[in-house]
Amino acid sequence: MITDCHIHIEPFEMLKPAALELIRKKRANFEEIVSYTRSPKAFLGYLDRCGVDRAVLINYVAPEVLGFTAEVNQFVADYVKEDPKRLIPCGSVHPRHTSNILADVEHILRLGIRMVKIHPPHQLLYPNDYLSGMKELEIIYRAAEGNGIPVMFHTGTSVFPGARNKYGDPIYVDDVAVDFPKLKILLAHGGRPLWMDTAFFLIRRHPNVYLDISGIPPKSLLRHFPRLDEIAHKTVFGTDWPGPGVPDIKQVLDQFKALPMSEETRKQILETTAASLWPE
Repeated sequence: MITDCHIHIEPFEMLKPAALELIRKKRANFEEIVSYTRSPKAFLGYLDRCGVDRAVLINYVAPEVLGFTAEVNQFVADYVKEDPKRLIPCGSVHPRHTSNILADVEHILRLGIRMVKIHPPHQLLYPNDYLSGMKELEIIYRAAEGNGIPVMFHTGTSVFPGARNKYGDPIYVDDVAVDFPKLKILLAHGGRPLWMDTAFFLIRRHPNVYLDISGIPPKSLLRHFPRLDEIAHKTVFGTDWPGPGVPDIKQVLDQFKALPMSEETRKQILETTAASLWPE
């Protein structure tokens, strides 16, 4: 059961004009993509054509940079009702945009959110800011840890207007992995393109840290992670579609399948690791 762990099905109408324009100018089929955000049935048909069985739908609160508010959680919870076995909802609580952190965390749990996304360059925070007074982050991590819900951190750079890339260094996740040892942590994009060695170190150091290869062109994946087979059991496949620079999902999948690796490693990354993170 092939899982794409990183697809952006989001309410595009909430995007700030500059962010929307960046996506629009990179996609010749922009209107088709918008139609998928409005019709889960149509999107499932697209997944079928791509050969993907399950998809994790990434949503997060980032009003300053992208325009997304907490309404994205209800959006994705409603969207996945079309087929909860194939569509996995990822949501968010922004520690600076909550008046009642406990209530907001309980709300996303009730909605059935199955992964929490922290996007430091878009949410303008460091993953370990709970150590310097942002206690809301600690509550988010504790809730995810206690309920067996993974937390995905964007690591690496972002080209969206207003993003601050100093927050993208994955080394700040080291504290989170130490302080929350039972929390399953995914490093989205493996720190690309500046901090991939740091990401590899963290994945090997911490039993609870995983790699999400989305946004890394398959042709360069083994150059950046030449020892990928060593961490295959902690690696998940993802595309970051329809992000800027990411082609069709099927094209990325086919390119990944063509890489020189054992069938065991390929199956582990495409299917087995994700099945352990999000059991059916």
